[in-house]
Order: sequence, then C-alpha cells, then structure tokens
Amino acid sequence: MQKKTVLLDGAAMGRALTRVAHEIVEKNKGGDNLVLVGIKTRGVPLTKRLQEKIKQIEGVTVPTGELDITLYRDDLEKVTSNEDPELKATRIDVDLKNKHVVLIDDVLYTGRTVRAAMDAVMDIDRPSLIQLAVLVDRGHRELPIRADYVGKNIPTSEEEIIVVQLEEIDQLEEVSIYEK
Repeated sequence: MQKKTVLLDGAAMGRALTRVAHEIVEKNKGGDNLVLVGIKTRGVPLTKRLQEKIKQIEGVTVPTGELDITLYRDDLEKVTSNEDPELKATRIDVDLKNKHVVLIDDVLYTGRTVRAAMDAVMDIDRPSLIQLAVLVDRGHRELPIRADYVGKNIPTSEEEIIVVQLEEIDQLEEVSIYEK
C-alpha cells in the first residue's frame, strides 16, 4: 500500500457517530425497542460508542451484542486457505424477537459481510426489523444492500483501500485511504 490520505480524524469520527446516533433514535422513535449488534471486529467498539451516545440523547441504555460472521461468509474457502477459520465468539444476551436490530460495521463495501450478518441474526432469532449503520460507505456493492445510517460516504476506486483504525483496537483514531 502506498500514499496514505487521512479522511477522518478522531474528532470527525466522533461527530459522524453522534449524527448516526441521532438518526437511529429519530427513525426508531426512541431507544426502547432497539438492540445494537456490532459485526466483529471493528463494529464492536463502534457499537459501544453508539450505545453511549444514545444514552446521552435518550437516557436509555440500549442492549448490545457482538456478532461473528466467519462461518456465514460465502468466500470462506478463499479466506481460510486450507486452515481452520478463526472463530470469534458471538455474544448476544438479549432476546431479538420483535426488536429493531441495528447491525453496525466500520466499512460497507460489497455487501457480502452484511448479508452474512443478516443470516447469522436470523439463525439466532426473528427480529421485526434489521437496519444497518456504518462509519464509512465506500461504494462498489455486489449485492442489493444499502446502509440506513452512514457516518461518511467516501467514493473510491477499486484500486483504493479504506482503513479504519480505532483507539480500542489499533491505539490510533482515524480513517485513511490508501492506493494499492
């Protein structure tokens, strides 16, 4: 990878997530029937941040969960290259039946991760609604999937890579774009 350009710093990411939290609360008429589910890996800390922002806005602590989609991927044989896939635990300790589930991820690209996440959620329970919130939508969809809530739309070429770094995982807070 070469030529890094920082697109969002920590402050800009915070503002984008605040806006997304307000949109989630507004569209769902509050936070009472919500469950926020982070897609591992970087969707999990984003979920915790959105939970805190919704608590500040509405005064309610929305339940959260963590979703590992490894076994639901349609490219599993390509990803694992003859090794067993590394499984990260799914942890959803709340009943999803008749809830509004908001899936949360860092980057929306082809839509395949989101499709896998929806399959995983449906295997757990039957929510009344599934929505999607992403920090970055970079385009190039292969499936008819779109985010309900987007922190930042960043049109990219296929030769570019979006890298999200979060303090909780990377000890750095920024969204950057690299040329391959």
